[in-house]
Parts: sequence; structure tokens; C-alpha cells
Amino acid sequence: QVQLVESGGGPVQAGGYLRLSCAASGRTSSILVMGWFRQAPGKERELVAAISWGGSKSLYTDSVKGRFTISRDSANNMYLQMNSLKPEDTAVYYCAAQYGSFWSRIDQYNYWGQGSQVTVSS
Repeated sequence: QVQLVESGGGPVQAGGYLRLSCAASGRTSSILVMGWFRQAPGKERELVAAISWGGSKSLYTDSVKGRFTISRDSANNMYLQMNSLKPEDTAVYYCAAQYGSFWSRIDQYNYWGQGSQVTVSS
């Protein structure tokens, strides 16, 4: 089992920044990929960014490229630095982890955090 605990969400004005953190514990040695997802009201959950457990590879959805940065550290933490935030970034953000390598497939993520609300006002 893996436990994921998120922190760092909140309200922010458009153009501002936030950093989300996700602390992983438990059976982390088997994790291959971690990701950040978001779900806005009335919309499906979507992948925002993903990173390999070693931190050497990452991918981003087009709408956040150049604004968001995903990263990992040696203490089993994952981060999402979000700059130049827009109202359309408003959503509940979830961190997730999987034992496989299906980066973009939401159904392949085995473990999920509790979610963190990010609200961007114009």
C-alpha cells in the first residue's frame, strides 16, 4: 500500500502562483510513475503532469506547458509548481502513483491523494 498526502492548495489571483506538495509513504519502492491530476466542476478528471519515480522524465498537458513544473525529491515528495495561474486552472488537484508505466492512463494509477482545492480568481 502507498499513502499520498497533499498540501499547498488555496485561493490565488490570476497571474499568481502556488506550489502543491505530495508526500508518499508506504510501499514506495515499487512506484514507477507519479502524476498530478485535476478535476473541475462538471468535468472529467484530467492528467496535468506526470514524472518518473527517478525524476528524469516528465510530461505535461498542453494547457500548462511553460507554466507548471513537476518535480520530485529524494524524500519521496512530489511537487507541482504552478505559475501564471489562470481562472481555468481552478479545480481539485490530486496526486497519484502507479506501479506501471502507463503515464496518461488514469485507470492505471493505483493510489490517490485526498485532493487539494485550487481556486484562481480573475
